[in-house]
Amino acid sequence: MLQITYDDFEKIEIRVGKVIKVEEFLKAKKPAYKLWIDFGDLSIKKSSAQITKLYQQEDLINRLILAVTNFPPRQIADFISEVLVLGVVLDDGEVALIQPDRDVPLGKRLL
Repeated sequence: MLQITYDDFEKIEIRVGKVIKVEEFLKAKKPAYKLWIDFGDLSIKKSSAQITKLYQQEDLINRLILAVTNFPPRQIADFISEVLVLGVVLDDGEVALIQPDRDVPLGKRLL
């Protein structure tokens, strides 16, 4: 495993957001959703997430998530993904989302 310094870690902005809109991403190579996530003062950002097996669209609305917000945007098919939603990759390859254990202000940074 590659070790990094605390200075390296500080460069990554992981922030709390709330999913406000979800659509099926039919043009993605693997099953995915298009997510619109509210990060408070950082505005609404979009993300593509391959989480269709563990989550239904309606279960994601208003859910708090953690995401890396300072990666460059990435084009996936005809969609620009602006943030990377974080999750734990399970043995079967599915992703379980990470979220705060209580309500916290949107846009707050993980330290």
